[in-house]
Amino acid sequence: MSHGKVLVAQGGGPTAVINQSLVGAVLESRKFRNVERVYGAFHGVRGIVNEDFLDLTQETTHNLEMVADTPSSALGSTRDKPDLEYCKEIFRVLQAHQVGYFFYVGGNDSSDTVRIVAEQAQKADYDLSCIHIPKTIDNDLVINDHTPGYPSAARYVAQAFMGINLDNWALPGVYIGVVMGRHAGFLTAASALGKKFNEDGPHLIYMPEREFSVDRFISDVKAVHDRLGRCVVAVSEGIHDGSGNPIITTLAKQVERDDHGNVQLSGTGALADLLVQVVKDKAGIKRVRGDTLGYLQRSFVGCVSDVDQREAREVGEKAVQYAMWGAKTGSVTIHRTGFYSVDYQLSDLTAVAGKTRTMPDEFIADSNNDITDAFRLYLRPLLGRGMPDAYRLRSSNFVERVLHKDKPWTNAPWSTAL
Repeated sequence: MSHGKVLVAQGGGPTAVINQSLVGAVLESRKFRNVERVYGAFHGVRGIVNEDFLDLTQETTHNLEMVADTPSSALGSTRDKPDLEYCKEIFRVLQAHQVGYFFYVGGNDSSDTVRIVAEQAQKADYDLSCIHIPKTIDNDLVINDHTPGYPSAARYVAQAFMGINLDNWALPGVYIGVVMGRHAGFLTAASALGKKFNEDGPHLIYMPEREFSVDRFISDVKAVHDRLGRCVVAVSEGIHDGSGNPIITTLAKQVERDDHGNVQLSGTGALADLLVQVVKDKAGIKRVRGDTLGYLQRSFVGCVSDVDQREAREVGEKAVQYAMWGAKTGSVTIHRTGFYSVDYQLSDLTAVAGKTRTMPDEFIADSNNDITDAFRLYLRPLLGRGMPDAYRLRSSNFVERVLHKDKPWTNAPWSTAL
């Protein structure tokens, strides 16, 4: 039996449901007699090496439940990407505090951290169970059918573009919305789930799984605008050219980079502004607007999938159960069964850690600027209950013109011209 102390940490970008996983792990741990203390590391792995621990053993269940329903990371997070030496220090702290169970809620990098720490414990012959609890709005963890955090972020994106489409119909023009996703287009593709009618936006969806051509983009936008008098575009922040260069680097004179040397794609409106200018200059369309959804996608209050909440709680619970039943390492993974239900498995960390999942070909339309019905069927159950709908006036009783009898009706939702 492992030592009787549990440590839970949260890493990477916050989500709307990451606290469900935290609370699931804490409450489930407190059910087991051999658990002496349940600690939470403040600000992820950085909090571990700094020994910034909160004792959650006697936190009231009621308050934990309130925290579970609150978006963002209740313990704080970090963007630190631990290397071997960093992980050795993590293990040294765990050993000093006699931690027997380490649960880390996070994405690709977090799973790799868990793997390295587990290897250190094994080398030292220290009885430590290290379990990765999945989380990421990008939905890019391999093996998983989907990842907690993604459904709620996808729900937000779908509803945001539903509203954008309504706005764009009322005041026509070109709208470009930039959505998170460096390598995977799952979140950008979710923009299509707000469409009700064929001519609704987004009319064009560009994902990083496909090469992005600026000339083709201009041609696509112009064709839609010529047909409908307007165009709504969803673009992934990670779109790149044929050589793999992010489009922002090909359009911008100067780009920002993060602490790891990656081109800064989030937290800046640069790509949207650049694409807006390109459309104005090359397509000759005057009314062009752009937004970057940015961090709003991650922890938006009041736009949370109940399916996502439930599953995020359950992966936290399952992580503890696997550890208490004797598992030493692993990543909890979600597997779809039936039309929509899920099963949980403990997968080998080496199969998950550091790997990136992208959208399968069957989810992307042959045009490379739209999604397929297969993706709609994949995502819709994840969005949960109470998805809003947008309605239109049905009237087709046009009042006969007196002064402009030959002028055609345009941009009416009931118009057969559309």
